[in-house]
Amino acid sequence: MAKKDERPILIKKVKKVAGGHHGGSWKVAFADFATAMMAFFLVMWLVNAATKEQLGAISEYFQNPSMVEGRNPTPSRGMIGQGGAAKSIPKQGTMAMPMRPQTSQSDEEAKKQAAAAERRKLKDLQELLEEAIGRSETLAKFKDQLKIDITMEGLRIQIVDQQNRPMFDLGASKMKDYSAQILRELAPLINGVPNRISISGHTDETTFRAGDAGYTNWELSSDRANAARRMLIGGGLDPTKVAKVVGLGATVPFDTNDPRSPTNRRISIVVMNKLAEEQARREAEALDGDGGEAATEAPATPQ
Repeated sequence: MAKKDERPILIKKVKKVAGGHHGGSWKVAFADFATAMMAFFLVMWLVNAATKEQLGAISEYFQNPSMVEGRNPTPSRGMIGQGGAAKSIPKQGTMAMPMRPQTSQSDEEAKKQAAAAERRKLKDLQELLEEAIGRSETLAKFKDQLKIDITMEGLRIQIVDQQNRPMFDLGASKMKDYSAQILRELAPLINGVPNRISISGHTDETTFRAGDAGYTNWELSSDRANAARRMLIGGGLDPTKVAKVVGLGATVPFDTNDPRSPTNRRISIVVMNKLAEEQARREAEALDGDGGEAATEAPATPQ
């Protein structure tokens, strides 16, 4: 009897997986997706935290690609530099402080240039007045009573009293003939510039017998300032050039060492610069409580 074949029988089972083996490629795709989402949320955070100037700079950067190619770049503002490279953000995670726009710097520079030009014009007017005083027979005689200088408000022309040559009658606002002639000579010169003027009257500390209850240096200085205004207009000054008329009494002495010095009795005319004109306009609007036309003459008390 023959022997049976004792060799083992091997059965192979093949496990089928639908779609085949993918390996780790899905991990790469997921990592790319996560990175893109992180970048998206980072951009959203930056856009939310950026200022209007920075957003405008970013927009300008993408609208002018020639900036990074060197083809007539348009200067940008904010985060984007003139070379087209973005400014770095601090490592602390906070946005950089917005840079001052170049337009503001240009405006500031323009204001400085305008102020310098205006000062030169006032200096030219000062020289013109000094030359006119030297040429005029009328003004030359009163040269010592005319004080001209440049102040923070503009060009100041002061006509002061002298011991034997007062501008007004004693204790009154009636102007002497030579004082009126001085103002009439000055009027066309002042009228030749576009600037507006302020006029202030000053007295010394000598008081009236009536005291504070009656007519005082406040009323007197105001009346004298208005008398000077009327004389300037009579000499040809455009009335609209007068921005302010005030009486300051004895509060601003010319000679601080001698409150009763004749030089403290004076009329001060200031050809105002733009800054002083703006200040005078605001003061007039503040006095005009009813919203109507602002008065050009101030009350007889200092403002």
